[in-house]
Amino acid sequence: MSHPLTYAVVERERRFLLRRLPDGVVRTSAITDRYLLGTRLRLREVVGDDGHVVRKLGHKVRLGEGPAEVACTSVYLDEAEWALLLRLPGHVLRKTRHHVERDGRAVAVDELEDGTLLAEIDDGDRPPAPAPGWLDVVRDVSAEEAWTGAALAARAAEEA
Repeated sequence: MSHPLTYAVVERERRFLLRRLPDGVVRTSAITDRYLLGTRLRLREVVGDDGHVVRKLGHKVRLGEGPAEVACTSVYLDEAEWALLLRLPGHVLRKTRHHVERDGRAVAVDELEDGTLLAEIDDGDRPPAPAPGWLDVVRDVSAEEAWTGAALAARAAEEA
């Protein structure tokens, strides 16, 4: 029998609150995440600059303490699957993702509906490198549960 994480991709993300959006945005996408209540599942719809829509079901399993290292598995959905799963209860988070490429680094900067800027850097298998100076970091929130997507969606649901 294979290991339950055989098909997962490990993400080692660090997250930073930013003062401003950095130069070097190469594309943007509109993302709507629906975190299904009582699960580790997320429905994600991504609409690119070109109008192309991708819908997927994601499953995240934490590998250590805190939210920094997770194993992620995605399943791409057709219209019928999307419509069926969308009926499940969940908390929604909407954001604009700015894909920044600068000085050989790729960084995703999410702009939340309230204007908050949250940068994500996936270190992959490399040791964490210092955040690039051009990010204009307010603070590192990588270890703070409140800055995970699920927590942000739950907070948005409470405020609605």
